[in-house]
Amino acid sequence: MAAQNFKYVVFFALLAVLLVSIYFVVILQDFIITNLIWIGLLAVFTFIVYKYDFILQLVDYERAVIYRFGKVHRVGGPGWTWIWPIIEKYDLVDLRIKTLDVPRQQVVTKDGVEVTIDAVVYLKVKKDSQSVVNSVIEVEDYVKASQLFVISSLRDVIGSMMLSDVIANIEFINAQIKENLAVMSKNWGIVCDSIEIKDVDIPEVVLSAMHEQKAAVQQKLARMEKALAQKAEIDAVREAAASLDEKALSYYYIKAIENMSNGKGSKVFFPSEFTKLASSFADSTSPKGKGSSVEQYKALLKEYVDSSVKKAKLDSSSSIIKKSIKKPKKKVKSKKPVKKTKSKSKKKKN
Repeated sequence: MAAQNFKYVVFFALLAVLLVSIYFVVILQDFIITNLIWIGLLAVFTFIVYKYDFILQLVDYERAVIYRFGKVHRVGGPGWTWIWPIIEKYDLVDLRIKTLDVPRQQVVTKDGVEVTIDAVVYLKVKKDSQSVVNSVIEVEDYVKASQLFVISSLRDVIGSMMLSDVIANIEFINAQIKENLAVMSKNWGIVCDSIEIKDVDIPEVVLSAMHEQKAAVQQKLARMEKALAQKAEIDAVREAAASLDEKALSYYYIKAIENMSNGKGSKVFFPSEFTKLASSFADSTSPKGKGSSVEQYKALLKEYVDSSVKKAKLDSSSSIIKKSIKKPKKKVKSKKPVKKTKSKSKKKKN
């Protein structure tokens, strides 16, 4: 109902405007006829002003490539620029840095691992007039063209590398793609400030396998270092043992016997006969007994130690036998009733 009433209002308003126009035409008929040409020119100028832009106001980061009759005539801006309507038209160019977020790409490396690459590109149009013109006439849309080229270049560069190389050489990949884009867009009038790979997503299975491989390598290196340390220790002991003389060997042999006595319940006794053994060793090490050797000394010490051990075992067994023989038997005392003894003592008194 409200819409229908609005239509009636609009209809009557247009009818009133028409009647007023007819009235002025009838009254001003002579004036209109005499100035018809000027009125027509005024109408055409008003239409051109309404339809076309003839004054451009460009800010500092904008430029206008102006065509006259379809050919590049000049580059306008910054500031105010006059455009002749109908015969001239223009294209605006933005000189600010464009940020291109490359869609996430599934790329297969040389060793057959599928990774997800996320990258971003920063590029801009150069400020000189020829570069501004080339960014319009050499390429239809330099932003879209650059994005598609970066995607294809990512697949080419990463597809020719192993996964470990991709992870370790992110900066090299960025520089390679930037160089390829610079060669491709040489005539586009643009410059690439930077190409950055934001993220490299590796499958969880491959990532865990890489961690296990790294741990195995570290364990292998640790075992190798331990083996080298043991080898160095053995070589040092061998070199030290090679320089030992007979006296030093005898000292270490006695020192070993002394260390054996440090255990629980173990002692080593050196009786007076050991002096004879020491004197014989002294005779063997003297210049007179040069024919003796270290093996003879070792044999003497071994014979002495074995005899002392056997003697200690015999002494211990004989002591055990003596204790078992001398052990007295306990006498069993007979218990007598207490009451009977008392009765006997009373009879004796009577």
